[in-house]
Amino acid sequence: MASGRRAWAAVAVVCAALFLLGLDFTVLNVAIPGLRADLGPTLAETQWIVDGYALALGGCVLAAGALGDRYGRRRAFLAGLALCGLASVAGATGHGAAQLVAARCGMGLGAALFMPATLSTVVHVLPEPAARRRAIGIWAAVAGVGAVFGPVAGGLLVQRYGWQAAFWLNVPVIAVIGATALAVLPESRAPEARPLDRPGALLSCAGLLALVWGVIEAPGRGWTSAGVLTAFAVAVLLIAVFVRRQLRCAEPMVPVRLLRGGPVWPATLSLALMSFAMFGAMFLLTLHLQQVRGLSAWQAGVRMVPLSLGLATGALLGPVLARRSGARVPCAGGLALIAAGFVQLGGLTVGSGDAPVLLFEGLAGVGAGLLAPVATELVMSAVPEGAAGVGSALNDATRQVGSTLGVAVLGSVLATALERARPADPAAFALAFTDGLGAAAVVGGAVALLAAILAWRRLPGLDRPAVRDLDSSTTTS
Repeated sequence: MASGRRAWAAVAVVCAALFLLGLDFTVLNVAIPGLRADLGPTLAETQWIVDGYALALGGCVLAAGALGDRYGRRRAFLAGLALCGLASVAGATGHGAAQLVAARCGMGLGAALFMPATLSTVVHVLPEPAARRRAIGIWAAVAGVGAVFGPVAGGLLVQRYGWQAAFWLNVPVIAVIGATALAVLPESRAPEARPLDRPGALLSCAGLLALVWGVIEAPGRGWTSAGVLTAFAVAVLLIAVFVRRQLRCAEPMVPVRLLRGGPVWPATLSLALMSFAMFGAMFLLTLHLQQVRGLSAWQAGVRMVPLSLGLATGALLGPVLARRSGARVPCAGGLALIAAGFVQLGGLTVGSGDAPVLLFEGLAGVGAGLLAPVATELVMSAVPEGAAGVGSALNDATRQVGSTLGVAVLGSVLATALERARPADPAAFALAFTDGLGAAAVVGGAVALLAAILAWRRLPGLDRPAVRDLDSSTTTS
């Protein structure tokens, strides 16, 4: 446990790492044209250069959180940064698709190690509820802002220095974060050295890897293709075995019983559905700006910056609103704002200017910001002492799977509309794209609205004990 300036310095360090993680998630997208021109990877290889990061991060984060609880979160944080930095160097010096795919997977594995340590460190250094809520609000805002700034930073650097800059960007930033972390980041771990549930860790990795792989591959192969259906079946089987083991194991890796009743399962599901809607919407909007309006990647990225302002505003307001009205209002209200944003997104036309884009970003950004810190605090307050890393990883894993699903599902709806129309010229493509965007927005808006109803019915208001527990919680790790 830390106090005063040192505690907030630790928060700043882990938030800087989280910003870098979000940046890495999207920064490579703008480098793909130059990378393909230089190295000539196939379309499938290009997809895995981009998606290898999400696969390793989503598949390994739950087990990585347990490792941090067992062996030390500071140690996991530093190890993850080092691995991410080394993999970035390997990517920047890569001479073929295989090396770049391996580098991106290595970066994702490094992120899986340090991502759970960011939130569990916030909980550890700030046990006082009011300070912790403020810090989690900052953490939640930073989690989304990094992904938004990826195309902006990447566009500027790649335009000047080539595609390798998308990898070299990490090296000096990681060096500064790592050196600062050595000075200010305290070590924390489970108070009792419980044995690591190795079979549980392997089952969670294998199950999540199969799930994320199926989601990534589904748009290209088809949702009903044999490979994708097999991946989903394997994922369901392995995750079911994992849950069964956690319920029966004397020293479970994940406190699965927390999901029975209480606010944890609706809070994590709300976070997953929020990520589904927001990342799917960002994907659709980026395509609209570039392929319909003809903007460059950098110009499109600049127009996404107001979304980060909305996220930051909502993240500051969410905890304040929760203290006055309970978690139900900011969570359900935030999801309702996201649904309203999809109405604006679905109304975009070939001639739409910046005004409806900005309105969407304002509604959806504030909505996601309202929800994220409050739902995250609900999850972390329910996690027992010594399992903060796993609690953080559970939060991270659900958001990661939700965001990957959002891009895959909404992208597939758009792709289906384009395939049916088979546009023969740019004007026809723009019209077909607009129709597909409208259909995808209906799906995204419906998901956000259903999530809002779930949050309203299942999350606590001031009349429910869980909120009083939230305000008075002294859970630390």
